[in-house]
Amino acid sequence: MLSGRRLDLLDPTPVDIEIEDIAHGLSFVARWNGQTLGDYAYSVAEHSLLVENLYSRLNPKAPAKWQLAALLHDAPEYVIGDMISPVKSAVGPGYDELDQRLTAAIHIRFGLPAAIPATVKKQIKKADKISAWMEATRIAGFSESEANRFFGKPDPSLIDGLDLRLRPPMEARNDYTARHHALLAAMT
Repeated sequence: MLSGRRLDLLDPTPVDIEIEDIAHGLSFVARWNGQTLGDYAYSVAEHSLLVENLYSRLNPKAPAKWQLAALLHDAPEYVIGDMISPVKSAVGPGYDELDQRLTAAIHIRFGLPAAIPATVKKQIKKADKISAWMEATRIAGFSESEANRFFGKPDPSLIDGLDLRLRPPMEARNDYTARHHALLAAMT
């Protein structure tokens, strides 16, 4: 990793995880395999910031630790990349196991339980689907009816005033890192 840490992908440990590595990697990983409109790819870092925002709108009384879990929901992709769901399925259970080991190490590193409660995970997934709908309709060329079929139609009040930001990776990295630090500070 750029931090100098050596991350064993098959046996990751929390001491080898640094937020700067996660933020940097995610800011360069393109959602939708880069098949989006705009001068910059829509990064997983940007997507994660949006998911955390949506999760907080869905759960306004959620504690900072679950907001942090929402921000980190795709954190393993900083080293394994972003794969669309059909590819993940084709790769098989090995991908899920790797993702779960990395997620557990990341969570422990930042003071979260290795596995988050199913109710919280369900709400993060709901925010993730709303984000996917917004991305699909605004930058990935889907019609609203197509996106509704794949992701479900979101409540318009949840997405009111939210825009997708396609910007240089360093800006997304800096905002991701700053949000992470703010949530950690709120947890203590």
